[in-house]
Amino acid sequence: MNRLANKWVLITGATSGIGKASATLFAQNQANLIITGRRDDRLKTLKEELQLQHNTEVLTFCFDIRDREACKACVDSIQHPIDILLNNAGLAAGKGKIDDADFADWDAMIDTNIKGLLSMTRFVSERMKKQNNGHIINVGSIAGYEAYPGGSVYCATKYAVRAITQAAKIDLTGTNIRVSSVAPGLVETEFSKVRFHGDEEKAAAVYENIQPLTGMDIAEIILFMANRPPHVNILDTIVFPVAQSSATIVSRKSI
Repeated sequence: MNRLANKWVLITGATSGIGKASATLFAQNQANLIITGRRDDRLKTLKEELQLQHNTEVLTFCFDIRDREACKACVDSIQHPIDILLNNAGLAAGKGKIDDADFADWDAMIDTNIKGLLSMTRFVSERMKKQNNGHIINVGSIAGYEAYPGGSVYCATKYAVRAITQAAKIDLTGTNIRVSSVAPGLVETEFSKVRFHGDEEKAAAVYENIQPLTGMDIAEIILFMANRPPHVNILDTIVFPVAQSSATIVSRKSI
């Protein structure tokens, strides 16, 4: 059963990877979309594609979720009910150790992965509470369950996402608002390219000799969560490629 038809889905970081794949699947299931990101050209292209292919309504907002006032302006300007919020925007920046990492990398991760997610959740959950309905879905990571070398701050931000998800569900007890999170392992998107500041060789090595997850793999799980009956709340799920068994245990055989 498709329970998503005509619902409004707000997706942050919709211009690539999991966010873009999720926008595509929600559009295929007749949902209307509010897509946000920092790259206006990509937002416009995606809007045109989705409207043409799926005859759905798509609104775009170009801003950086680190800017709290921009987050508020976006949410305040939306005239439709926000039925689903997909907090997808996030990044890893660098793999510096605790004693020599770049402070700018730390700030980018904390401001985006924690504070940006909190801002969007704060403004949208207030509206959802008034309508007594909605679903907040956060994109976490296996890094929110296991720390690893060079990941002190990135892992901390994803531990925070897990805590925020759990606490938000508790805070919204007694309402019809659902809260969920998906925690992927290795997903081949622009993630590693961003982490290594555009170094293609280092980024490619992350996925060498394995078959990683794709953005669409995770989008299908997000869609499944969103399409459950209203009384069902999937709080969290961990998703690995078969080659991966933990944050740091990966079988790299020739494929």
